[in-house]
Order: sequence, then structure tokens, then C-alpha cells
Amino acid sequence: MGDEGTTGEGGLSSVGVSAFDERVYRALVGGRSATPAELGAQLDVSPDRVDRALARLRAQGLASRLAGRLRRYTAVEPEAAIETLVRQRTAQLEAVRGTAAELAAAFHAMRHRNGAGGAVEVLVGPQSLGRWFVRLQHQAREEMLVLDRPPYALAPDNPVEPVSLAQGVHWRGVYSPEALQMPGSLEEIERLATCGEEARVLPGLSMKMAIADRKVALLPLSLDLETAHCALVRESTLLDGLVDLFEAYWARAVPIGNQSPAPELAEEDRTLVTLLASGLTDAAIARRLGVSLRTMRRRTRRIFDELSATNRFQAGLQAARRGWL
Repeated sequence: MGDEGTTGEGGLSSVGVSAFDERVYRALVGGRSATPAELGAQLDVSPDRVDRALARLRAQGLASRLAGRLRRYTAVEPEAAIETLVRQRTAQLEAVRGTAAELAAAFHAMRHRNGAGGAVEVLVGPQSLGRWFVRLQHQAREEMLVLDRPPYALAPDNPVEPVSLAQGVHWRGVYSPEALQMPGSLEEIERLATCGEEARVLPGLSMKMAIADRKVALLPLSLDLETAHCALVRESTLLDGLVDLFEAYWARAVPIGNQSPAPELAEEDRTLVTLLASGLTDAAIARRLGVSLRTMRRRTRRIFDELSATNRFQAGLQAARRGWL
């Protein structure tokens, strides 16, 4: 019959028990013990077919044959028996994962020998960029370094990042002011900050980039993502230079997020300083604060005077040094 020895749609199919064998096991669990003939009559199938199923169940540790000349079987306690099957299947999947790693290493080694897929691989189009950005996040085990600015190949919110942060990945992001002007962006960054992201803003940020574990970098070669080529850069002196570039941007950028305010700064002024440092326009800040443009600019001049700053960026740096951001 077609269901013998093959997995089906039963609840135990994931651990290698066929749909028919599971029917036999469930019937056996429902009674004290039974012969193949008794189970065959209960299930309306031939005793020989049940006998073969019982042999497989016995081999999988789900059924035991009782002593005596008559072939009589009883079910092994399900919780312990099925847990054993789960552990066995997990070990098999781990072996498959190891084989996948070996095959991937051989694949990349061959591409290196053939002059393809070396230190720099060129990808074409927004779909490749989006797929690889998600892939890098899943691959990262220790650290993600991201330069973030529009336009985006994927939706601006990133559902993968909270999962990475929960798994202990150290995530640092440098945002352009344009990224923070998108609806809901500041709220999203604050939410990610509570999960562990360190975020800064840098006016004039002109590029996008993501680096996973300092082993692979992904960056578009232009900001026209519809036709853009993207560079995938693996371990090399070029990658080392891109890491250094990120660190230089990071050092120049101003912290943002939900850090604790300094006691000498009112909460409304701390919010204003954060918005100023983010690069939002005066009109956008006034709308966000719910005040007139004139009031917003008067408060800004007062804060500039207090910080001895002549522009927003200087104000952001001074505020960061004082622990206001």
C-alpha cells in the first residue's frame, strides 16, 4: 500500500512516522495490548499490513512485543518515546546543516578558483539588495553595522532586527536626517533602542551600507535602487576599509534614542535637542512639538546660547557631551 514506510499528513510525520503507522500506534495506545489480527479488525485492514506497521513502530521505539508465542504488542509510553524520536530527528537535521556548510564552502572555493564570487560580487536590482540585506541579518552572530538612509528596497521598518537583538547581536546604526523624517521613524528607532540598538544621526550621510560580523558588507553603488548595481564585499582589505569608514562616520555622528536625560535639562528641551540633532526641518520640529514656528525658533536660540553653539550639529555634539541625548 502507498502509505506503508512513508511519512504522511499525520501529527508524527515530522519524526518519520507514516500516517498509517500513526493510526496503528494510536489504536495501540487506546488499549492494553493487541495482536495484529485484533488491530486489523479494529482498523478494517488486513492483519499482515498491521503486522508490518507494528514492526516499524517497534524499530522506532513506539511499540513493544510482549513475551509468548502469540504476537501481541503494547504501546511504549508516548511522551518518552516521541521525545526520543524528536532528538533523533534533531540530530539528523544538525548533520544536514553541517553538510550544507561543507557544500557552501566547496561552492565558494570553486567560485574563487574560477575568478567569480571573489572579494567583490556585483548584484543587480532592488530584489537582490533586499534579499541580501535580510540574509546578512540572519547570518550575523555578533555585530551589525548599518548606514541607513532612503531610498529603501524593503519597507523602512525592519522586523528582523528585533530578533537579531534578542539573540545578542550588537547593532549600531548611523541614520541620515532624511531617514528620520519618514513617518514613524523616530518612534521605531526609540523602540529598537529599548531592544538594544545604538543609534546615531549624521547630517550629510551620502551612502547606504550594512556589514555583518565584519565579514561581509553590502552597499548599493548608487541611490537609484530601481537600476542600481550593489556590491557584496567579502573579507579583504576593501572590507577592512569599509569598516573603518563606518567607524569614522560613527565617531562624527550624534547619539539619538531614549537615553536618560540630564537632570538640568527639561524633558521638552531634551526632545527639542534630539529633534534638532536629527536634522528635521524647523517646520517639521514645530509640528512634532505642537508649537508655532516662532516659539520653536525662540527655544532653539536659547538652547544654542546655553551650548555655545552656532548650528544644529555643534549643538548636537555639545548636548551629547553633556549627556543630554
